[in-house]
Amino acid sequence: MSRTVRIGLSARLLHPDNNREFLPTKSLHYVEECVAHWVMSANVLALMIPAISQSTPHGPDKISIHDYVELFDGLVLQGGADVAPESYGDVALKPEWAGDKIRDAYELELVHAFIAAGKPVLGVCRGMQIINVAMGGTLYQDIPTQVESATNHRCEQAYENKFHGLSVVPNSRLADLLGASEGVINTIHHQAVKKLGNNLVVEAYAEDGKVIEAVRGTGDSYVFGMQWHPEFMCPHMENLLNCRPILDDFLEAVRARVTSTT
Repeated sequence: MSRTVRIGLSARLLHPDNNREFLPTKSLHYVEECVAHWVMSANVLALMIPAISQSTPHGPDKISIHDYVELFDGLVLQGGADVAPESYGDVALKPEWAGDKIRDAYELELVHAFIAAGKPVLGVCRGMQIINVAMGGTLYQDIPTQVESATNHRCEQAYENKFHGLSVVPNSRLADLLGASEGVINTIHHQAVKKLGNNLVVEAYAEDGKVIEAVRGTGDSYVFGMQWHPEFMCPHMENLLNCRPILDDFLEAVRARVTSTT
């Protein structure tokens, strides 16, 4: 292919908040620097896909998500806020687990549109959860209170420096890519896959054997999600899982799809 690959990044959303000093009455869309740089480390373009709405007087009349799908070669879903239980047919057990149903609707539309177009999708943390919900799955709203004997998957003080072991499913695509059956990853989440979505298979579990850490689509379109944050893991730390093969595999699928349609 003659042009640089273009990868769309779903936006993180900040809604109006009068307690916020910066633009307290406005909705903000942003990309976390590390995830953009992780994608760009493979010499591809990474650009944010803004949520499209009529919330301002300048709302677009003729631009839709499908225009962005046509522009980009693949999609990466960022991490972030909890997925709203309403998005998978549940109700919040606590107010603080209500999630962000506005962002859910935006990202679910992206996932469905990219898959329908046959364009690869990669999800990170919340992104994996959104993939599962998009495929008809559900989530545990809170691992500590809903998953018996699960290890601790989140530490506010340590944040991305909280780690645990990973067990890779034998003979899976992920096992082939990593050339390993286990590893160490970071962990920054308290929600997790409960009912696995349709046309998804599990490719890794946490060391507790309870929490699903990676899923892959079994359909014609490339779909992969991981619960950890590879963009926060320094590639020079030899004790941590080398996640570069995951990115390379995703981009190989992207390039193969571009080549086959040009």
